[in-house]
This record gives sequence, structure tokens and C-alpha cells, in this order.
Amino acid sequence: MPRLILASSSPRRIQLLQEGGFFPEVIAPQVAELSCDFFTPSELARFNAKLKAAAVAAVNLDALVLGADTIVALGLEIFGKPKDFQDAGRILGKLAGKTHEVITGVALLEPSIGRMTLQSASSKVTLRALSEVEIEIYLSANNPLDKAGAYAAQNSANTLIERIDGSFTNVVGLPMEIVRPLLESAGIHPSSELERRSSR
Repeated sequence: MPRLILASSSPRRIQLLQEGGFFPEVIAPQVAELSCDFFTPSELARFNAKLKAAAVAAVNLDALVLGADTIVALGLEIFGKPKDFQDAGRILGKLAGKTHEVITGVALLEPSIGRMTLQSASSKVTLRALSEVEIEIYLSANNPLDKAGAYAAQNSANTLIERIDGSFTNVVGLPMEIVRPLLESAGIHPSSELERRSSR
């Protein structure tokens, strides 16, 4: 089976892959994510996913490298990770009581054959109407700084999120409905933890 690297240190993406039976090496890409207004949200997510994967693939030419980038869009306004807790509060204040779009771009690079595949997934998320106090309570109990839109779907279902239309794993940070067939088409198939350990 080909060697697989996840170009991300996100514990949420690692967990989703492992739950799906994929056990990649993990290398955090040392790149700055692009933030601009001349890409659509989907284009921007795919570009940043490619940027991350390419940085890791450049020094791992024998591996398949998976990169991903998640952004939140409310109309024409795009939200990435908040700069600080004050910015996180501002973002949640804007998203509260509204429906926004969560887009994850996915890039799979296969340097040995010079192939790159880019895809993206989109989900609609509606947050509950939230008071300033409720936002402060949420931020005091959850670290928002490494999450696009300043919230995490996996621990916000009862406190922030009213409804999700579309892929839940996309909102968490890695749309497995896209990733699973993408990896399988490249020759990487799910295995159990026991199988993974016995193959070492």
C-alpha cells in the first residue's frame, strides 16, 4: 500500500481518518494560508489545501500527500481561524442566528506520477441566536483559535448549532465522503488498527 501523509496537525482530521480506517503519517506544513477576496470560497479552500499538500510533498516524493483547508463563508464574507479571542467573539456574533456555508478543500498529491486531485465539499450550518454572555461562556470553555469560524462542530452541537445541511465530517474539517473514494482510487484502502500494527 502506498505511503500516506496527512499535511495537517489537526487532531480532528487525524481522528476522522483513523475512524475511517486510514492511519497516515502526520506532518504539519510550514506555510501561511492565503487570505484574499479574488477567489470564491471554494477556490480559496482548494488553493490552500494544495498549498499545504505541496509543501509536504516537495520533501516526500515517494508518498501520497493529503492536504485540506476549511473556511466559513457568510455571504461574501470569508472567515478563517480567528486572530485572538476578541476576534473569535466578533466572528461568532456575526454568525449567530444565521445560516452560513462551511467549505473544505481537499488536495491529494502523488509526486511519483505527477498527479494532483483537487475537490471541495460544502455544508450549510445554522447557528442558534446567541447573546454576548452565551458567546463568552462558549469561548471560555472551548479554544476557538485553531478553528475556522471560531467553533468546533463536534463539541458545539448542543450549545451553538441549530442545524447542519450536508456533510457533518466536512463541518468538522475533512469530508470523508470525498476523501475515502479519493484515497481508494490512489490505492490506499481502509484497514483496522490491528492490521496496521501487524504490517509494521
